[in-house]
Amino acid sequence: MRILATTWSSRRVGGAETYLGRIMALLSALGHDIGFCFEVDEPEARTPILLPPNAAVFRLGASAPSAAIAPVRAWAPDVIYAHGLLDAQLEAELLEVAPAVFFAHSYYGTCISGDKTHKFPVVRPCTRVFGPACLGLYFPRRCGGASPITMMREYSRQRARLSLLARYDAVMTHSTHMREEFLRHNAAGGRVFSCSYGIGDENGLAAPLPVREPRSASAPWHLMFVGRMDRLKGGRELLDALPRARAGVGRPLRLTFAGDGPERHEWERHAAIVTRRVPDVTVTFAGWQQHTSLVPMLDSSDAVVVPSLWPEPYGLVGPEANRRGVPVVAFATGGIPEWLVEGVNGCLAPGDPPSIDGLSDAIVRCLRSLESSDTLRKGALAAAGSMPDDVHVRGLVEILTGAVARRRALSAARA
Repeated sequence: MRILATTWSSRRVGGAETYLGRIMALLSALGHDIGFCFEVDEPEARTPILLPPNAAVFRLGASAPSAAIAPVRAWAPDVIYAHGLLDAQLEAELLEVAPAVFFAHSYYGTCISGDKTHKFPVVRPCTRVFGPACLGLYFPRRCGGASPITMMREYSRQRARLSLLARYDAVMTHSTHMREEFLRHNAAGGRVFSCSYGIGDENGLAAPLPVREPRSASAPWHLMFVGRMDRLKGGRELLDALPRARAGVGRPLRLTFAGDGPERHEWERHAAIVTRRVPDVTVTFAGWQQHTSLVPMLDSSDAVVVPSLWPEPYGLVGPEANRRGVPVVAFATGGIPEWLVEGVNGCLAPGDPPSIDGLSDAIVRCLRSLESSDTLRKGALAAAGSMPDDVHVRGLVEILTGAVARRRALSAARA
């Protein structure tokens, strides 16, 4: 097949772009012709998405939608594998070109802010179906910012996206949680599929594992946070959990933040307060890391903490850590409980609502287990190995092929 992958940026901004680079390589290896189109080449500090050597590349957004789409029409894809665009009109034009499957990495078209989280009176996941009633809750539940102009602009944007989702031949996602979300919204007329995926070797995650030396009784435990630093990623809550966790394990703690984002300055300020109060807790901010430097950092850690307060659609960093034999501690939100099992490959804290005490207790359970056995490390490796790439790719090709067949059947019925 001639498969056109689409997304908003040509750069590896997060897990969605990492996935897309990996999946295009795998589809190309199976003999499919790959095209790739995007809207913007930013942020410049991030590395480009990995593309197959012979991929056809199209940049959208530089001209009117119909003109921007013309080269794509000329390339004549059999099917479009879409991952979200900024411009709804461009997306609508693409849907006229070929059958299309949308991969829902996020709450695209199902939430005004895209967070799917109420932040008042406590932070907790939202399960509402998107619609006009969301406008009435936006300010009372602190769903987003304080600007009514922003609220109406984002409501219109998400309403347009939800309308476009109805035109797709299928919607695909990576967790049962997200499948249920899009089924509630009748995306693609209910043709919504879940297909978990593994972690690509090009990230260095399949390199030989280091030999872990026996730990002395006084050595600090090393925790890691990996990802974007914004409020709902829970970095402040993780910092507040450290004193109680330190008391629970009876040993110094070291926390490394690998990432960046709008909350970094605030988290650095708060970390200074925590470490002054508890001297044998240390916190380091290492900045955003490429995978080549992130892998040795993971190898030096004892556990990765994913303290997301919002319902993570999947939480790719967790399986990435498991691939290196590192257990994960996280709130039980969104799709996380589908790959993180208590006492098997890490520890879960209650997520509805998430609490600092719950997170610190989960950290303590994880570290105490590591102190007595390698069960969680072995479970992490086993869990990562249970999601091979070939299973996901077979499922994806079946869904893409089904979309093409469906569109042909509809055309034949109209003829």
